[in-house]
Amino acid sequence: MEKPGWFIRALETPWEDRTVTVAEVPIHYLYWEAAPESDRPGLVFVHGNGAHAHWWTFLAPFFLEHYRVAALDLSGAGDSGRRERYTPEQFAAEVMAVAEDAGFGNDTVVVGHSFGGYITLKTGLLYRERLAGVVLVDSAVRPPDFKWERDPRRSPIKPKRIYETFEEALGRFRLMPPQDCKNDYLLDYIGRHSLTQIENGWTWKFDDGLFRKFEFGENMHEDLAALACRVGVIYGDDSYLFTQDIADFMFRTLDESVPFVAIPEAQHHLFLDQPLAFVSALRTLLAEWRHSRPNRVRV
Repeated sequence: MEKPGWFIRALETPWEDRTVTVAEVPIHYLYWEAAPESDRPGLVFVHGNGAHAHWWTFLAPFFLEHYRVAALDLSGAGDSGRRERYTPEQFAAEVMAVAEDAGFGNDTVVVGHSFGGYITLKTGLLYRERLAGVVLVDSAVRPPDFKWERDPRRSPIKPKRIYETFEEALGRFRLMPPQDCKNDYLLDYIGRHSLTQIENGWTWKFDDGLFRKFEFGENMHEDLAALACRVGVIYGDDSYLFTQDIADFMFRTLDESVPFVAIPEAQHHLFLDQPLAFVSALRTLLAEWRHSRPNRVRV
């Protein structure tokens, strides 16, 4: 598989592996800084369910001209520790602990994909005085009367298997929720960072019991309406999880100051389908925020 130049250059950009302890659990994160002792604002990336910080490694360097950047492994994912119980509030505390450990100020922006977008929403609700804004990436907030095709509390993650070899395990890497992706080099990269060696073979890093241990919020649409910090929404134009009806509902729940950007030819994992289009959309949104006054008032 041929890797494009932008991808190679992004991975050549140095980052640091860091760890901060939050409620007795080590939280691992990646940190990028273009210039030492920089006073640039902070940008924190939050991954989706079953994912990890390295889903952002090839994207983070595109934002270093204006930001210091961190991407964390939430507890139960990647190289972070595990918990007996998981809550949205605890995940939000992890996001802010990473921002604080990285030295970010009250002008921090948090960007979250999918399940990470729900954590980003909760972070914006609980810590709005410490944030410049939040960006939800294909994170669908559904109306209260939404008719689910299946129980939303049922884990989309299957129980983990153990594989004899790294190559066998990597060959089983699949996106969840399922979709095709033509950029095989991206799947290979994140797949390689998704595995860990154990005593009798190789398995996936995530806690496959997370959804059994997770305390779901019941009124996410009310949380969305209560957000007082700046909000942006980016979604895949072909995402079956983020339909036009859902986009319309979220737009009505928020207000006209909130940009909604659809990425053409992109499904739920939109920055794997169209990585450079996603970068352009997010950079444009952040540039507008840097040069304008917020209409949404902090309370």
